[in-house]
Amino acid sequence: MPLKKAKFLIIIKLLICTTLLFTSCKNPTKEKNNEQITTDSLLTLRYQKIVNYPVKDDAFPRSMDTTSKEVRLVKSNDWTSGFYPGNLWQLYKLTNQNVFKEKASEWTTYMEDQKMNAGTHDMGFKMYCSFGEGYEVTNNEHYKDILITSAKTLATRFNKNVGALRSWDFNKDIWEFPVIIDNMMNLELLFEATKMSGDSIYHKIAVKHANTTLKNQFRADNSVNHVVVYDTINGNVKMKVTHQGFNDDSSWARGQSWAIYGFTMAYRYTKDPAYLAQAEATATFFMEHPNLPEDGIPYWDFNHPDIPNVPRDASAATIFASALFEMYNFTKNEVYLDFSNKILANLQTSNYILDKDIEAPFILNHSTGNGPKNDEMDVPINYADYYFLEALLRKNEF
Repeated sequence: MPLKKAKFLIIIKLLICTTLLFTSCKNPTKEKNNEQITTDSLLTLRYQKIVNYPVKDDAFPRSMDTTSKEVRLVKSNDWTSGFYPGNLWQLYKLTNQNVFKEKASEWTTYMEDQKMNAGTHDMGFKMYCSFGEGYEVTNNEHYKDILITSAKTLATRFNKNVGALRSWDFNKDIWEFPVIIDNMMNLELLFEATKMSGDSIYHKIAVKHANTTLKNQFRADNSVNHVVVYDTINGNVKMKVTHQGFNDDSSWARGQSWAIYGFTMAYRYTKDPAYLAQAEATATFFMEHPNLPEDGIPYWDFNHPDIPNVPRDASAATIFASALFEMYNFTKNEVYLDFSNKILANLQTSNYILDKDIEAPFILNHSTGNGPKNDEMDVPINYADYYFLEALLRKNEF
């Protein structure tokens, strides 16, 4: 072959290789950007469906039946009622659009009747997720007064012999004094009430409850029991059972998330290293469990015998992701940051975000409410959205 022709062919080959290399690097980025644009647009649309939902006196959107498309509405005394106004407050913080703040204020007003409801332990979920979020945005003194009153109401459920707040009042013939891991989440209201009022009683009760839970609620592998039942006379543990897990010995996914989030939050207020150590240990149990799917969104119970043919629980994932962001803030352990980012990235896809054509005031699909009762299975639920939005806000801090 003549030398000039050989050089020409070499140059042509080099140009082709360079073009292919450039194309292979460019296309995935373009596809990723297009996917991100699509996701951002879809989220914006979902946010709009939340704010556009008409305000109804004492009728808060809780979940949706994905078959009938019917929105399940609940009264203010339902444990989930505070999440909906909380979602609107958080959307205001994310977008800085006043329409979200105005609608949040309207919905929050209908929560005030719960400030004296001593028949529930869920005062934190109901009042702090609504009025607490609102107070952070507005510094409204009326909101502050309501939060302190709510904390005072919650404190009436504390039993000094047990050293904990009573959870449920039903099943009294079986459960003398039940304490559920979910109750850790309600301590934030008590911790904040001490900061707002200067009265240390709320902080002390929260610490007592956290210490009792830390002592008795966890297993040797750092998973957590759902319900621990106590003797009200001597404070001894009478039984350890479940109410929402597959069985008494299984690891209910959302329960693990409540524990991780709850003890990370308790560390925020107390700086007790035992709280953070337990949160980290249970987070490791969660992240390294062999039954956790690759995308980080768990089945509703880690030990369900029918895995993988079992509904997921996106709410457990959003609670966990939000907790991991705060845990990273305390530890600077990149494992927590990477895992929470992975969860958020997977949730922010069409696999989990509700379709644009679904007329319902929710963001995410595929949460499970109560598996044993086959209630709210694989559906949108308002508290999944709440902790998803909180996780987005926390992510923005880094």
